[in-house]
Parts: sequence; C-alpha cells; structure tokens
Amino acid sequence: MTAPTTMCFLRRFCFVAQQTSEVPSLQLQCLAFYIAELSLLEYSMLCYAPSLIAASAAFLAKYILSPSKKPWNSTLRHYTLYQAADFSDLPAVREKYCQHKYKFVAKKYCPPSIPTEFFQDLNN
Repeated sequence: MTAPTTMCFLRRFCFVAQQTSEVPSLQLQCLAFYIAELSLLEYSMLCYAPSLIAASAAFLAKYILSPSKKPWNSTLRHYTLYQAADFSDLPAVREKYCQHKYKFVAKKYCPPSIPTEFFQDLNN
C-alpha cells in the first residue's frame, strides 16, 4: 500500500474535466500535468493534499486554455470534492516571485525557445 500521489488524482480529474471542456483533451492533460509537476519544485506546497494540488492544476489548466469560460462546474465539484473557492488561498508561484524579495524574477521576459546552438559543446 502506498499513499496516492497528485498524479493519481490528476488522471481522474483530467478525465472528468475533459468531458466538460471544449479544448483538446491531450492539451488539457499535458498542461495540468505540467502545472502539477511545477508544484513539486516548491517546498511550501508539501502541506497541501495531493488531491487539492491535482484539482488546482486541473482548474488552472482549464482556465489557461479557455480564459473566457468558468473552469469549474458542478461535475468537477462532485468528482473532486472541491469548490473553486478552495483554490483561491493557494500560493501562486508567479505572484511569489513577482515580489521585490525575489528580485521580480517572474516578471522577466521568457523567450518561447532556446536556440539549439546554445546546447552544443564549445569544443565542437
């Protein structure tokens, strides 16, 4: 026996979210998984239940892909046991790193890709 991880919950939550979403299901799932994995990098996220992180990742992925539509509905509330208001108190990594204390690094421009020549050895 092991404790369920965020990914265990996220697989189910994404399946439910895909039933009520107009965005491509694979895109929704990949984005939600990416967001959830980013939470692994934050020590402060350890105090949150894996199910809450998974539901938050699904919520945020739906919002990012369809910003003009409410990302949460009664079906997701039923299957996750969370309401949208439950996510509002979670610390946002971006907001955290937009502060002077962290030198506003989240406000820096992020290019869409890194040139491939930057990954080549200088000896070649």
